[in-house]
Amino acid sequence: MTELTYSAIIAAAKLGFRALGQSITMSGLENLPRRGGALVALNHVSYVDFIYGGLPVVRIGRRPRFMAKRELFDHRITGPIMRACRHIEVDRADGESSLAVALDYLRRGEIVGIFPEATISRAMEIKQLKTGAARIAHAAGVPLVPVVVWGTQRMMTKDHPRDFSRGKAITITLGPPVPLTGEARPDTAALKAALSELLDGAIRSYPQHLPGAWWVPASHGGSAPTLEESVRLDAAERAARRAGHRPT
Repeated sequence: MTELTYSAIIAAAKLGFRALGQSITMSGLENLPRRGGALVALNHVSYVDFIYGGLPVVRIGRRPRFMAKRELFDHRITGPIMRACRHIEVDRADGESSLAVALDYLRRGEIVGIFPEATISRAMEIKQLKTGAARIAHAAGVPLVPVVVWGTQRMMTKDHPRDFSRGKAITITLGPPVPLTGEARPDTAALKAALSELLDGAIRSYPQHLPGAWWVPASHGGSAPTLEESVRLDAAERAARRAGHRPT
């Protein structure tokens, strides 16, 4: 029943892509293993990244299991879906337990998706990464595949209204597995470098690039916050959350 539910969701998503008239381009599929475990590490610019970031795995006939925040599992609508698809609940207060679950999935030959930035990048660039991706990939002995999604931020991201108008281009780029040494910090730095290089290429080749746009990084001529500014905005958001309200 679980895989039937997953298949139905994939079919519905594909209908949605067609209804939105989206042009979805994927490259680097040869970097995904056809069998055995793998950890795909994705950049994070949108609330819908996991939908598009999972498409390469689906394209090769497999099913990704994403690590996702606990709130999605607690929600009355998304919760049953997340559990039916066997995604992995991440409790920010107990992150190590979710890493253990991911490790078990990988050792059993699953493909697991992770967002090592942990939260959406307001800068639209690669933020500081958590070390969990490098640690569990090395512990499981599986490839760590960097994946960059671009264009999804135009639909649904932080600080901007939703826009599901037709015709948006989405690009998904996979790089070769990141060599791992077992040293968490150097391996995480290598992953960040790989993601940054993929992202730079995705932005430069994006068919609907618009200089000055809010969804383009400042480093590429856009008006998105810089990485330094985004750090301050993220801190303000966390402070507002602790105070019990959202920032205006």
